[in-house]
Amino acid sequence: MRLTEEQHNIINSNSDIKINAVAGSGKTTTIIEYSKSRPAKSRILYLAFNKSVRTEAEEKFKRLGIENVKVETAHSLAYKNIIFKYGYKLKSGGYKTHEVAAILKLKRKKEKHFELFAANHINRFVNYFCNSSARKVNLLNYLDVISDPVAYEFASKNYEFIEKQVRMFLSKMDGGEIEITHDFYLKKYHLENPVLRYDYILFDEGQDASPAMLDVFLNQDATKVIVGDSHQQIYSWRYAVNSLEKVNFATLPLTTSFRFPQDIANLACEILKWKNLIVETKILPITGFGGKSFNKLKATIARTNLGLLGKAFEFVNQGWHSKKLYFEGNVNSYLYAEDGASLFDVLNLYNHNHEKIKDALVKSFNDFSELEEYVMKTEDSQLSILVEIVKKYENELPKLIRLIRDSLVEDKRRAEMIFSTVHRSKGMEYDDVFLHNDFLTQKKIKRLVEKKNESPIDISKIAEEVNILYVAITRAIKNVFIQKNLLPEFFSHSPNIKLLSADIDERDEINKRKLDEFRFERRRKNR
Repeated sequence: MRLTEEQHNIINSNSDIKINAVAGSGKTTTIIEYSKSRPAKSRILYLAFNKSVRTEAEEKFKRLGIENVKVETAHSLAYKNIIFKYGYKLKSGGYKTHEVAAILKLKRKKEKHFELFAANHINRFVNYFCNSSARKVNLLNYLDVISDPVAYEFASKNYEFIEKQVRMFLSKMDGGEIEITHDFYLKKYHLENPVLRYDYILFDEGQDASPAMLDVFLNQDATKVIVGDSHQQIYSWRYAVNSLEKVNFATLPLTTSFRFPQDIANLACEILKWKNLIVETKILPITGFGGKSFNKLKATIARTNLGLLGKAFEFVNQGWHSKKLYFEGNVNSYLYAEDGASLFDVLNLYNHNHEKIKDALVKSFNDFSELEEYVMKTEDSQLSILVEIVKKYENELPKLIRLIRDSLVEDKRRAEMIFSTVHRSKGMEYDDVFLHNDFLTQKKIKRLVEKKNESPIDISKIAEEVNILYVAITRAIKNVFIQKNLLPEFFSHSPNIKLLSADIDERDEINKRKLDEFRFERRRKNR
């Protein structure tokens, strides 16, 4: 196959390098060619981002007859070295808030539901430590990862108690008293300072690296290669870090995208330049050398579950229930929080139907306002989205969800429209991408910058929101359908960038937020 000059530079490299690869730039092909060019007896480890990427990579290496490459994920590597060694039992779904409260025998204090507020923060702090490169809990400041003022105030006021319970919970897992989580055995592996006996180690998706695994990687004697796209970092909420910014390796770029044409490349670059409104950022030029595909997939991509479900409800309400729909990651993943609560649990609480609530956490609240208070004091973003969906659609939800379920197909190739959030679309590509209108805009960034003296801005959070829009746009192979307010200023649409009519009025959104605040305050006073 014909390789670019940039790919040849990587393949011919013999030192530690980091590869900054734009979306669709053929990084897997480059990794394969790099591996093929190493000495025949070289031992090579390829660390893939997740299980599906691992399986795909294993098949490609096997198909090409490359037998000296071992493909693992960080968790699969740690699992093999920890679980059987210590005889641990695994709690694969992780711990729910009420389970943490029960295990630690947390007691209710004067503050109503204190034990649940505290358990949520303890659970998050445990995950934060397990993913970090810190070797002791007290070397971290958990408050650094809390942004909501109400949640911050609660955690700050009870910090000593929360930290003590975190150490207690970790000790119970370490001693085998309770089942361990995936993040725990990864941390245990990190703390044991493993030696990986390979000549070359390739670390994929380096922009979203677990600090714990990155530390393991950097402590090896092998020739090290980190591959990623610094502008595709979108998992900081999982405590991931951008390793391309953390290591001092020589940087080699991949700037030609074989996925989309130059029109989409231009739009992606202009979106990334928004970062310069808040901090000086180096933006690589992107050459669009794609645009040819026959998969005929169409996808609607939204920033949030709330936005995506809203769009899907529009489709089925407008007669699309007779069409074939598909949800990336299964539709149930949009209706449930990781902690186990479902949209129906929240709706039943909203309607005072306690007897129908299945989730223990939601069932523990007397009314909807108590759940809203919990969401604010814990910064539980997933449960917050379920709350917002219920407030917006109320008792129309069962009918709308039934219409969606009746329209679903199992094979996305048969779907007339695919629905996905940005995070679930990562690594995917579609002929046509329709962007929902719930992304950060250039206008909003400018407003935040103008008011930074009154309200400090979170630079990293804004930069990640820009990344999220960039990732959404670069899922497209042929066309991006976008609303005008999401376009950069002075950016004229082109054959591959098509305008959608606006379906959200900003003033209505502001009025809605004010109404929601009023309703919450009224419910709180009437309790």
